[in-house]
Amino acid sequence: MKTFAYIGCLGFIAVITTEFGIIGILPQVAEYYKISIDKAGYLLSAFALVIALTGPFMTLLTSGIDRKKIMTASLFMFLITGIVSSFSPPFWLLMLVRILPAFLQPVYIATALSVAVAQADENKKNELMSIVFNGVTIAMVTTVPFATWISGLYSWEYSFMVQTAVSLIALIIIQLMLPSIPVKEKKSYGSQINILKKPVFIFSTLTNFFMITAWFSTYSYFADYLSKAKGMDTSMISYMLFLFGIIGIVANWTAGKMLNKNVAGTTAFFLSGTILIPILFYISDGNLWATILVIGIWGFLYSPSFLNASTYMISSAPGALEFANSLATSFGNLGVTLGTTIGGWIIVTKGAEYTPWIGLVFGLLAFLMMILRSIFEKRNQQLAPC
Repeated sequence: MKTFAYIGCLGFIAVITTEFGIIGILPQVAEYYKISIDKAGYLLSAFALVIALTGPFMTLLTSGIDRKKIMTASLFMFLITGIVSSFSPPFWLLMLVRILPAFLQPVYIATALSVAVAQADENKKNELMSIVFNGVTIAMVTTVPFATWISGLYSWEYSFMVQTAVSLIALIIIQLMLPSIPVKEKKSYGSQINILKKPVFIFSTLTNFFMITAWFSTYSYFADYLSKAKGMDTSMISYMLFLFGIIGIVANWTAGKMLNKNVAGTTAFFLSGTILIPILFYISDGNLWATILVIGIWGFLYSPSFLNASTYMISSAPGALEFANSLATSFGNLGVTLGTTIGGWIIVTKGAEYTPWIGLVFGLLAFLMMILRSIFEKRNQQLAPC
């Protein structure tokens, strides 16, 4: 049902606002706590690392629980995080409350996606998934830049107040509009874990991992990169986040349509941005309008990355939708962790202007994994009995 997809999308906005809303305020957080930018980046990378390490296990453990209860509990944790963070607690406590909801983030995403496509025709599933994933791009165009803009006007704590408000709205809507959805038939753990033995799924997973690592080596430091490498102030950066998100909504809708026709081709098309964007940023140099144009292209090619990664992985494991989704979320966030860590290290040791080139290296690795998957798929088809 499209209604369920839109409800899932709303919750996704809250989840993404909490996870990535920190990106626009990392320089202010670093200044407030008197720490380096790469240390402040732990607020993003630690969140992502918890998701990467616990996501599949949490999804398996909760696979028999009523879907509405799971989605409600997840968003309640995000609400608590926003409230505590807005009081500018000691850094260790800020880190702790950032980590706690990460345990339930992949559970929410996998559940929202499975609820959205549960009663859909096969040829409509990718489109419904794109509606849920639009929560990412809608957050990028509304709540994330708004939180950055507010923090520029007042202080970084106001960014967390925005996150709190979004989580509260999503929680109320889910509580009022989503019916109870008990699990009728719980799949055995073994039947779901079995996909880990398939080489095609393994290469799909590595494609996801390298793709997200490539994008987040720069995107995690969006504000810092545009400030140091392109000379933009906080207000201008918030406008760039807005532009990034507006174009991202169009990109996600386009990707959803394209995925229905060709999953691998669509994934490769958007992945090409990891190679194209560093080159374009280098060519744009200090030209403001050229830089804005590149940011627009970046937003279009980056925004469907999680949708592409999940769909690409699920296409190799159609019988284990939720578990495959949780693995997509986990390895994607492992990519966020690695990309953020390497990007922060590059900024500290070399300079912010070098971070996009890290994306190019990991983008090439992702393409290599796609080629290997294609080779194994063709080999399996040749070995299959007629």
